[in-house]
Amino acid sequence: MDPTTYRDYSRSRIGFFFGLTGWQLGAVTTGILPALWEVSLGAWALAAAWLAGWVMLTVLVVTPVRGRSSAGWLLAAAAHAGGAATGWSRFTARAAAGDPDPAGATDLPGVLAGTTVHEAPPAGPLGRRVALVQHHPTRTWAVTAAVVHPGIGLSEPAQRDLYGAGLTQLLDAARATELVDEVQLMVRTVPEDGAERDAWTTRQRPRDAPPAARAVNDELQRALTSASVRTESFVSVLVPEGRLAKAAREAGGGLEGRAQVLHGVLTEVEGHLRSGLGMTQVTWLTSPELAVACRTGFAPGDRAGIIDALTREGSVDVPWAVAGPSGADVAARHYSHDAWNSVTATVVLPVRGALLGSLAPVLVPGVGERRSILVAYPITAERAASRQTASSEWTADMAEGLRSRARMRQSARSAHETARVRDLDHKLARGHALVRAYALASVTAPKTARISEHGRRLDAAIRAAGFAPLRMDLSQDAAFAAATIPLGVSLTRGRA
Repeated sequence: MDPTTYRDYSRSRIGFFFGLTGWQLGAVTTGILPALWEVSLGAWALAAAWLAGWVMLTVLVVTPVRGRSSAGWLLAAAAHAGGAATGWSRFTARAAAGDPDPAGATDLPGVLAGTTVHEAPPAGPLGRRVALVQHHPTRTWAVTAAVVHPGIGLSEPAQRDLYGAGLTQLLDAARATELVDEVQLMVRTVPEDGAERDAWTTRQRPRDAPPAARAVNDELQRALTSASVRTESFVSVLVPEGRLAKAAREAGGGLEGRAQVLHGVLTEVEGHLRSGLGMTQVTWLTSPELAVACRTGFAPGDRAGIIDALTREGSVDVPWAVAGPSGADVAARHYSHDAWNSVTATVVLPVRGALLGSLAPVLVPGVGERRSILVAYPITAERAASRQTASSEWTADMAEGLRSRARMRQSARSAHETARVRDLDHKLARGHALVRAYALASVTAPKTARISEHGRRLDAAIRAAGFAPLRMDLSQDAAFAAATIPLGVSLTRGRA
């Protein structure tokens, strides 16, 4: 098997009755009962009316439309319309309204509203106070690292094989800790603003430099800046409170106990990042550093000002009260925050598999835009993985038996999914982790530009990379937070 091609994925659930899942079959079966009752009484007019209603119910439950059932779309549209009518989907920062919270309190919109950032006790040779992000609604903790990787564009095939194997080892080790629930890899790219180069030139250029040399350097800087792209990479590790609390009690309990347990997990994860994945630098972010990353996620244009302040003062402090947007609003197909609009789409994995590094074309930003990609690896616990695999195998066998009795031909796609489900049991027996990977891609552009055009370019880039885009309509705010803000937002965990 090629370790640089990821193809070991399948649907979470396979319908055992002609493609229908359990709740779909239950809804369709229950909906036909009133019509059958009226037929037994001879009330043909009422039976016809109930039958028409049953047909509509079946269409709403069974028919998929862009990744959701018709009923799911109706519920999402109703919730979106209700939020817009009541003003719940609009966000105004307390600092913008003249009532700021203390500097340490977070003021973030949407799914980030229930987030608290704690400072862990000093640890390591430098005594860094790593930021511990607590998501109260989902009862999870997250820690984020800024990482640097040399890239795989010029790597030899053998080196790429090592990177693929290293990622597998990282996920298997995360499962073995019995603490880590999800590992997220995020990459943000934006056209180079030249802020660091301007600061370096100001410090290094002598006042009596020849005018010709100044002109050549300035022209060279403009040319290189316009053709350059800046990349930021982050790795986030998510740990549920239910698992962390048990281990923290043995370490003394409270925030210090949780921080001690998380430091042990981070040390193990960092070892795999540096060795197997070839990261040249792994820096677990402190609270001020994470606030800067959060602020530049919402407002990419603020980065140049932050670099200027860092150059003049030697340090920069972005309070969490202003780390988010001053205002945000959710539209059906995009997310509006401050002077920017963003469009986020799910990257649908192809049946033939995804090659390591194939998402690179999606990260190439256009003029005036910022691109971001999140690849998340939710890890299923060993007992739950065995139970899910056994259930999926039973469902596949049941579906195959029903087709055989009905003398129906199995489609190639269905046979492919069934084979993958059965192959998962062999992989779990060899000690591998069960991962339900998903990916998001986001584009951010100023409000002066047409965001629909930038969204179309993002979809075209995803298709050019060999994937299929699926716009996260009616949930753009949550998708943007997960794809762009490195606070460990997971789309696989609901409110606890």
